[in-house]
Amino acid sequence: MEAVELPTTTKPPTNPKKLTLLPLIFLIYFEVAGGPYGEEPAVKAAGPLLALIGFLVFPFIWSIPEALVTAELSTAYPGNGGFVIWAQQAFGPFWGSLMGTWKFLCVVINIATFPILCVEYLEKLFPVLESGWPRYVAILAFIIVLAIINYIGLTIVGYVAVILALISISPFVVMTCFAIPKIRPGRWISLGQKGVKKDWSLYFNTLFWNLNFWDNVSTLAGEVENPHKTFPKALLVAGIFTCLSYLIPLFVVTGSVAVDQSLWETGFHAEAAKIIAGNWLKIWIEIGAVLSAIGLFQAQLSSSSYQILGMAKIGVFPKIFAYRSKKFNTPLLGILVSTGIVLAVSYLDLEVIIAAANFLYSLGMLLEFASFVWLRRKFPELRRPYKVPMGLVGLVIMCLIPSAFLLFVMSIARKMVYLISGVLTTVGIVWFFFIKLCRAKRLCQFNSNQFQEDQY
Repeated sequence: MEAVELPTTTKPPTNPKKLTLLPLIFLIYFEVAGGPYGEEPAVKAAGPLLALIGFLVFPFIWSIPEALVTAELSTAYPGNGGFVIWAQQAFGPFWGSLMGTWKFLCVVINIATFPILCVEYLEKLFPVLESGWPRYVAILAFIIVLAIINYIGLTIVGYVAVILALISISPFVVMTCFAIPKIRPGRWISLGQKGVKKDWSLYFNTLFWNLNFWDNVSTLAGEVENPHKTFPKALLVAGIFTCLSYLIPLFVVTGSVAVDQSLWETGFHAEAAKIIAGNWLKIWIEIGAVLSAIGLFQAQLSSSSYQILGMAKIGVFPKIFAYRSKKFNTPLLGILVSTGIVLAVSYLDLEVIIAAANFLYSLGMLLEFASFVWLRRKFPELRRPYKVPMGLVGLVIMCLIPSAFLLFVMSIARKMVYLISGVLTTVGIVWFFFIKLCRAKRLCQFNSNQFQEDQY
């Protein structure tokens, strides 16, 4: 059985600008991390030692397998549908559509956390943003302005990501220099304060939330210059940079600052900076956090909007959703739909948002790992410019380890998360059959390809 070539993009304008290696590296970085902002609750949940072990070990059992899967399949299927194409090629249109639902919703839900985080940092400088209409207006303005920037062009977003990353990580470089003389290595082996119960749900959700979404960049594959070579390099460099950006500040702060464990809330790095060097460094880190949130928002909004374009290209969405701006070549409807959902979700409780995003992401990743292994078995001769150097048995083992973790994360979710995820999954199933009906009744125009026509 031969693999079918799928279209990669809608018809572009003459000489469109493509993403090169440097901006792609930093877009991946902001898809996943954006700096050490948000890692602090791992210490609150389980103490310094387990937090350090988590950020040391978790990349090997989770981030590396996910990045390897993304590198192989993004180069084999360099289209904006990304993981939707992978699931569709492996198991058919229903699973491709459901993958699209899970991934799209978890991304836009996740995007909604960044305006909240941004305002939470800004309220430390401007207390008026703590509640009421000023807070709501700030969140609304944040979303609208950044959506407009996203509309102007992906290449611009990529180079903005480079600048934002360098500025947002710079205060941690300064903090490290000030903290080195104050570090007491014995603090690193602390399991936390006596009498403080371990919060495993918070611990694993913090690790998961800070180190996932490596595959988001696959929806931008059709916009990358020479993706066969660029993707693997970008994923490798972004992976190293991400791990260092988490580990170095965590080692520095846990080793140099002795405070009550309960103070390790999101944003504690800024308080630690004040203890280490003074209020000026605290303000710098708070500014860096805002810039990091901007970078995270921009990168993930790009992924979700291009995912819609890619899904329209392979017929999961009506053809109109593949429309690009004539001036900027960006997916106008994809940006509008994504932004609209982000606006609706951004006023919900932050903890529930993160947990629901993690659960939906887990469902999508289980399907993604299964698609990866099945495509190796189904299409062994498929051209794979980058190929994970393992046989089928090795790939199964590689995918089983993070899959076990995904099942564990799902098992500790709250009832409300199960309810939200169940409702959204049902919406995804209904959407598939609704689109199937629209196709049969010719209610909308759809793109099609040989693979899809054979399956519907």
